[in-house]
Amino acid sequence: MADPQVEVRRSARRRRTLTVFRERGRLVALVPARLTAAQERSLLPPLVQRFLRREAQRTLPLPEDELATRAAGLYEQFLAPRTGLPLPAFSIRWVDNQQRRWGSCSTDTGAIRLSSRLRTMPAWVSDYVVLHELAHLFVANHSAAFHHLLAGYPQLEQAQSFLHGYQHAVDGGATEGEPELDF
Repeated sequence: MADPQVEVRRSARRRRTLTVFRERGRLVALVPARLTAAQERSLLPPLVQRFLRREAQRTLPLPEDELATRAAGLYEQFLAPRTGLPLPAFSIRWVDNQQRRWGSCSTDTGAIRLSSRLRTMPAWVSDYVVLHELAHLFVANHSAAFHHLLAGYPQLEQAQSFLHGYQHAVDGGATEGEPELDF
């Protein structure tokens, strides 16, 4: 595996620990300011590799060519029984430019775009967003008919709560004056 690009941020307040996380799709490492270059070369690669292994275990590890297959399976399992209709033509892909939306759907073209931030979410959360966007292929708005389509997903409320809680944490707990996240 090629070594990923990691942004290293040195902190005078950090004394002993190193940590790696994702920020807007990039890997970031926080290290003590007094860490030498030799220590960084020695300590950081195994930490990054461990982070990437753990991330892979908890994410929806689907490349774009498998997203359509996954989406079609989710449609058959959860939406088809409620629509009674075949799945219309659609395309689905990951995008990096959606920071305030988890997904979007162009109902006229069937193009579904999923925020790449979902790659770090549990699969049942990503599945919910895929189903949400697929439901828009049948109902363009968030009416009662739209919510009826999604009601068959058993982890609907948990996934919605997860996404709202995640965004609340990202926003630093702000509640007033913040725009409402939409799909």
